[in-house]
Amino acid sequence: MQQLKGVGVALVTPFQQDMAVDYAALERLIEYTLRGKADYLVTLGTTGEVATLSEEEQLAVLDFTLKTVAGRVPVVVGIGGNNTQEVLRKLATWPLDAVTAVLSVSPYYSKPSQEGIYQHYAAIANASPKPVILYNVPGRTSSNISAETTIRLANDFPGKVIGTKEASGNMVQAMHLIKNRPEGFLLISGDDHVTMPLIACGFDGVISVIANSHPAQFSQLVHMCLNGQFAEARPLQNSLLEKMDMCFVENNPAGVKAFLSEMGIISNNLRLPLVPLSAVHMAKLKSLL
Repeated sequence: MQQLKGVGVALVTPFQQDMAVDYAALERLIEYTLRGKADYLVTLGTTGEVATLSEEEQLAVLDFTLKTVAGRVPVVVGIGGNNTQEVLRKLATWPLDAVTAVLSVSPYYSKPSQEGIYQHYAAIANASPKPVILYNVPGRTSSNISAETTIRLANDFPGKVIGTKEASGNMVQAMHLIKNRPEGFLLISGDDHVTMPLIACGFDGVISVIANSHPAQFSQLVHMCLNGQFAEARPLQNSLLEKMDMCFVENNPAGVKAFLSEMGIISNNLRLPLVPLSAVHMAKLKSLL
């Protein structure tokens, strides 16, 4: 899974004014991120507002993304949830031949125990036709995948559970993951802000929000860090810091969609319950550009 090192872009889903998926804008976005040297793309994640897409729309977005990318970079698809059986159904019925891996978020709302989380992912690992990347984001799920559970899954399902997207914000937990991971197990930052220090500790890259709007700069930053050029990368990190702040100031993806709309790549439309960036933050965003 060396091809999933570096920068993965958590693609937004552009919408038209009537809230239909804007495929022309999605094509522009994909081409823009690829020109910016993204290493791979992630579709149907949180940043893609997947919770507001019907299953028919999800399948159409996946199909369009795969056809547009046409094998130029790997594509990872988000298939997760807190209904294990529903996740297994999707894994069994969705057309995943051209997909490189599945990103599966830890069960949200239900707040399972560590054993429940383990058994959820064990079922997914056994059923998935593609390698699985865990996604730990306690701020959204209200439960944490402990380092011990992650390493247990990595050891019990080699070649099936191939990595984790870690967005816990817990640097101590991240260091335990680095210390105890089996060889080849991917550690992927789920938070743009701390990607640089996580790579310094031993992470392999990031699945990024800001890489939608600033792919070239962020890819340069990440690859400099992966090459050990931290002193040289620090000014670039500092130049992007306020833009990263803006991506999450109200909600994700309102911030990055505002950036992209100002760049003329997509329209600034989000599906409820999310709304576009407020006027006061929009003014600051324009000044940052």
